[in-house]
Amino acid sequence: MEFSSPASQLSAARRLSNFSELRESPTTWDLVVIGGGVTGAGTALDAASRGMSVLLVEAHDLAFGTSRWSSKLAHGGLRYLSTGHAGVALRSAAERGILMERTAPHLTRALSQVVPLLDSLSLAQRTLPGLGFLAGDMLRRASGTSSETLPRPRFLRPAEVQRLCPTVETKGLRGGLLNVDGQLVDDARLVTALARTAAGYGATVLTYARASAATGESVELRDELDPGAEPVTVAARAVVNATGVWAGELQSDIRVRPSRGTHVVVRSEKLGNPEGALTVPVPGSTSRYCFVLPQELGRCFIGLTDVDQPGEIPDVPDAPEDDVQWVLDVVNRGLGTKLTMDDVAGAYAGLRPLISMEGDGDDTSDLSRDHAILTSENGLITVTGGKLTEYRLMAEETVDKVIERIGGGPGRFHECATKNLPLVGAPGNPAFAKVSGADLIGYPASMVRRFGRETPTVVRSATCDRPLDNVAEGIDITRAEFEFAIRSEGVATVADLLDRRFRLGLIPDDRAAAEPAANELLILAGIEPK
Repeated sequence: MEFSSPASQLSAARRLSNFSELRESPTTWDLVVIGGGVTGAGTALDAASRGMSVLLVEAHDLAFGTSRWSSKLAHGGLRYLSTGHAGVALRSAAERGILMERTAPHLTRALSQVVPLLDSLSLAQRTLPGLGFLAGDMLRRASGTSSETLPRPRFLRPAEVQRLCPTVETKGLRGGLLNVDGQLVDDARLVTALARTAAGYGATVLTYARASAATGESVELRDELDPGAEPVTVAARAVVNATGVWAGELQSDIRVRPSRGTHVVVRSEKLGNPEGALTVPVPGSTSRYCFVLPQELGRCFIGLTDVDQPGEIPDVPDAPEDDVQWVLDVVNRGLGTKLTMDDVAGAYAGLRPLISMEGDGDDTSDLSRDHAILTSENGLITVTGGKLTEYRLMAEETVDKVIERIGGGPGRFHECATKNLPLVGAPGNPAFAKVSGADLIGYPASMVRRFGRETPTVVRSATCDRPLDNVAEGIDITRAEFEFAIRSEGVATVADLLDRRFRLGLIPDDRAAAEPAANELLILAGIEPK
């Protein structure tokens, strides 16, 4: 299966055309994937690149659910090593290397993780992180990830700790421990790149298409942007339920126990514009930490909680004030300049899809982070649990299960190739073979971090006025990027653009400032803002 750059361009018009084709020209798909998060998009890409006919459907927008509420880390799973989940840690380390060196180097970067050695910490909290970092470096080497990608851990002098984390507590600071881990430019951008790459390999991507019923052979879809339209039923040789914490809504015998992870958003200037991720142990624990994570657009994310989310699962989880205060209380133990509620510019919460078994205790932090692939009596295949960093492996194993179900036959489908398959914008992707790193010089650095080798296309394809002007004062996103997201990344609403493609909704003031440009450029593309 060859990659096609035009096919990777998603738009509102293409979505409408795809829905019409489903109604007017019924076909039987090799695979229908329900859920447009990282696991569903990754599964669609794996299957399409093997030569399957694939339909990916999502009830909302791409990365609407859990996949946009992570800590934005591509990490090696040190915590899981410390809690005895060595298999999860090793797989995470291997998948992190694949992301950073082969499939999405343009969407990842190395992040300095700093543990300050403070007299106020217990002896275990000062010594165990160093042992963990050494073990993590062993995992890095075992996974084949270069030390140029992720340098080895080392000891930091107090002055080095302060340079990386300017507002660190200096009273009793004896130095620090440095570990280098992986960080995503943004989790929602990764999902968008996966879906677009899948489309480039022939998959049909359909957002705002709710699966109201599903079996292993059919899915009933409702058009969420046209509530008056009759539902359409599509036939398939296999159907995968990749809806994460909502998996039980389609397969009632699956018990997913959501764990809420709350993050606080603070302007970077409040913390001295840190370059490193300050890492503070949770009181009484030697395996849990709160992190101050430097981000794009002058922000830091601070998190995170790990608590049970009882009751009905919301589409967009709240970040309770108690969670926010808990995060501040923990991280303030490592800060000389304490943060208060007045410093909080925003907050968000994500729900982890943890697999719950009979006899599991009350503490979600003790539940396994492993994933599961289960088949119901009606043939529906469900994949859930796991970690964002492991999405590719989860997808590979899921498609292997699909082939077992439908039968591959000699030469019918290709072997999995996603370990070495560059996403749109990545070096090595066929559409950008003629674009070198030198060709990106002169473009805004933040644009290059978001679009990689596709950056020149983003600018050249712009039809709006002042394409390189920012969408609002102080926001490092250009009007050309907004237009490209609308015309090529499947944007259908203002929220798609502001809250997922560029994450401006994490700070309400930023969202309000950019909304006029969003409305203007949606209208330019023939889409009524809503």
